[in-house]
Amino acid sequence: MSSQETMSIFSPQLAARFDALVLKYPLKRSALVPMLLYAQDEIGYISDAVIDEVAHRVGITPLDVRGVATYYSMLRFKPAGRYNIQVCTNISCMLRGGYDIFDHFQHKLGIGHKGVTADAVFSLEEVECIGACCWAPAIQVNYDFHDELTNEKVDQILDDYRTRAAKGAN
Repeated sequence: MSSQETMSIFSPQLAARFDALVLKYPLKRSALVPMLLYAQDEIGYISDAVIDEVAHRVGITPLDVRGVATYYSMLRFKPAGRYNIQVCTNISCMLRGGYDIFDHFQHKLGIGHKGVTADAVFSLEEVECIGACCWAPAIQVNYDFHDELTNEKVDQILDDYRTRAAKGAN
């Protein structure tokens, strides 16, 4: 095992994935965004330690990594809840009640945009588009899509995820 793997903040599996990923591109830095997404999935957010290690792995400065990372709205710089709810309010969702759905989530969870519930089960954010325009209004919870929403469906979705959290399921 190399000293890079020994000192990595990532799991051995993710460190190995990163080692393989940088070999797939002509330039190591081309692996930057996928690495940041994988790191966020494992760590929960893009911390200073994540930035430093990813910078070292792709051979650029931490400032360069931060410059790229701040461009992408799907990358977070503070911990999110176990279930990160992204409510689309782009034009299709907006016209079909996206803002009402977002308001309902805020009311039910007691948090606003980029907020995290006290128990860290949920975080909430308003996003521009999740690519589900034909089924608006829609949300994404982690990597799961929910569409054609009503307030009643939102209540059921929250109940389902609370149950999953209580059981320790993802």
